[in-house]
Amino acid sequence: MSVGVRHDDLRRRNRAMVISAVRRASQPSRTEIAATTGLSHSTISTISSDLIAEGILAEAKGYEPVSMKRGRPQVALKLEASAASIVAVVLSLNHLSASVIDYAGNTIAEESRKLDTQQMPANDLVDECVAMIHRLTDGRELVGAPLLRITLAVQGITDSGSRKLLWSPITPHDDIHFADRLEQEFGVPVSVENDCNMIAEALRWRDPVRYRDDFIAILLSHGIGMGLVIKGELFTGTQSSGGEFGHMIHRPDGALCRCGRRGCIEAYAGNYAIWRNARIGDENAEPPADLSDEDITALAGAARDHDGPEREAFRKAGEAIGFGLGSMFALFDPAPLAFVGVGATAFDLMEPHVRAAIAKTAGGLHSKAISFDTEPNEVPLIREGSMMRALLHVDQEIFAVGAPLRQDVA
Repeated sequence: MSVGVRHDDLRRRNRAMVISAVRRASQPSRTEIAATTGLSHSTISTISSDLIAEGILAEAKGYEPVSMKRGRPQVALKLEASAASIVAVVLSLNHLSASVIDYAGNTIAEESRKLDTQQMPANDLVDECVAMIHRLTDGRELVGAPLLRITLAVQGITDSGSRKLLWSPITPHDDIHFADRLEQEFGVPVSVENDCNMIAEALRWRDPVRYRDDFIAILLSHGIGMGLVIKGELFTGTQSSGGEFGHMIHRPDGALCRCGRRGCIEAYAGNYAIWRNARIGDENAEPPADLSDEDITALAGAARDHDGPEREAFRKAGEAIGFGLGSMFALFDPAPLAFVGVGATAFDLMEPHVRAAIAKTAGGLHSKAISFDTEPNEVPLIREGSMMRALLHVDQEIFAVGAPLRQDVA
């Protein structure tokens, strides 16, 4: 019996490797899969034949085969779009969107709408998610692709089991059990993920050379968030979704944060904090509920144009971010950083102050090894990360398992 179990485990691992190679390379040949995975050609031939028969992979039509000096031309493999579908939901401040995506990563249907998340009862937030998914999936032709997974990315702290929203600045309600309700409604597994973690997930698929083993994604938006990857693994806590960079303390008893505490990095570097410092000049003023991207763009334009409160506000933001990063780099080795969101469009105003602050900390010993990059729009990244989270679950937990091997009875 133990031999059979080991055989099943090996088979599952090999199937997962083949599926992963096809997903990463889009349309690789069997020879290219062998080079990527280290599996033998015979093993890949057997697995790919099984996956094609099961409707998980297909041979690419219209693909130009690579001519070889000897042997038959190579035929490319692709993911079979109709093998499955997933739903990626993104819930942020006053906004909800959802997309139905097929197994090959193509969008089948999508919808977005404005919500007053800060005023809605918790049950109404969940109901809005349920209703949107129903509108996208009920009575719609999904090209024969069965719905197998839903991922909800939300701004805030989620539990480590990816089941519920523990706390978020977008709503006054805590402990919202999204996964339980969605699973009951749609009958498929659901995960609830922190939005910045999904940004990190998307980055390593977009640019696996830069964002690989160790890197940090920092969201510069109305809030400040962080997705942290260490040794190739997304960092999460034992109880929560992990790093809350924006709510590390920059100045004890300092500026009022929208979380209700004082002195958080976000209370200096969030969009509302930059606007408050530039336009009101009072760090104790109640954080404005919602600012447009145009508000921050206008502040950045004024800061570039002349010295004044706008430029000083961005200086304070860069300093808060820099001291926070310096403290982190005193604990972790330096890693590539991606600054994401509308605030990243003004990163040129903050970067000198970020670097100067890091240099004043123990983490400043690594200043020359720290590299920055920017991505101006977080929404596509959160969506892509949620999509990949769901598709990888289907790859590894459903299709890699396959039908169980029959065991001969002695």
